[in-house]
Amino acid sequence: MPDFQYMGTELEIFAHAKHWKSYMQSKLRPYLVGEVLEVGAGIGGTTRALNDGRQRRWVCLEPDAEFAKKIGALPHLENCEVVLGMLPDISPEEKFDTILYIDVLEHILEDKNELAVAAQHLNPNGVIVVLAPAFPWLYTAFDRAIGHFRRYTRKSLRAIAPKGLREENCIYLDSFGLLASAGNMLFLQASNASAGQMRFWDNYLVPISRFMDPVLGFSVGRSLLAIWRKPS
Repeated sequence: MPDFQYMGTELEIFAHAKHWKSYMQSKLRPYLVGEVLEVGAGIGGTTRALNDGRQRRWVCLEPDAEFAKKIGALPHLENCEVVLGMLPDISPEEKFDTILYIDVLEHILEDKNELAVAAQHLNPNGVIVVLAPAFPWLYTAFDRAIGHFRRYTRKSLRAIAPKGLREENCIYLDSFGLLASAGNMLFLQASNASAGQMRFWDNYLVPISRFMDPVLGFSVGRSLLAIWRKPS
C-alpha cells in the first residue's frame, strides 16, 4: 500500500465532541455487536465512543501510519486491534457483522465501489453503517481542506447502496448543526473549525438537535445516517 497521509487537522478537535458522540452512539448501539470493522478509524475518537467492550472483535482500519500508531497507543479495550491499510488490504475471507464508515465515505473517490466491496465482507444479517456530511449546497472550503469529495443527500446516498442489501434506515441528524454549517458557508467561509466553534456546536446545538430531530421526522440535518443489512 502506498504511503497515505490525511490532510485534515480537525480530528483532534472533534475527538472532544462528547454530546455528538453520545447522540451518535444512541443511534448505532443496536448495530455494534459481534465482529466490527471500522474503516478509516483516524485517531480512535469514534472507537473510544462506540466500542463498549460487548463486541467480540473490533478492527480499526486506518491508512495513515501516524494515526494508526496513535490508535495503537491508546488504552483501548482488549477486543480492539489496529490494521494499517484500506479495505483492499483486508483478506477476502474476513467477515464482519458490522462495517462502519463514520465520516469516511465522503473521502473516498469511488464510493459506490467501496460499498460494493464492503458488502462482500459482511456476515449474513450483517450491516453497513454510513454517517456522512449532508447536502451538497453546504460544501465549503472546510470540506475541501479536509479532503471531502462530496456531501450527500438521501437520493445520492441511496443511489450507491450495495446491491443485495436492504435499507434499514436513512435519516438526517443534527438539524441545528445544519444552521451552523449554513452560517459558516454564508458568513465565515472558514477552512477549518476552531475549538471554540466545536464547543458551541457540541454543548448547545447538538442537545437541541437531539430533541428536535425526531420532532422534524429526521428530515433535515448536518449529517446523514444510512444503514443497509445483508439478508440472513
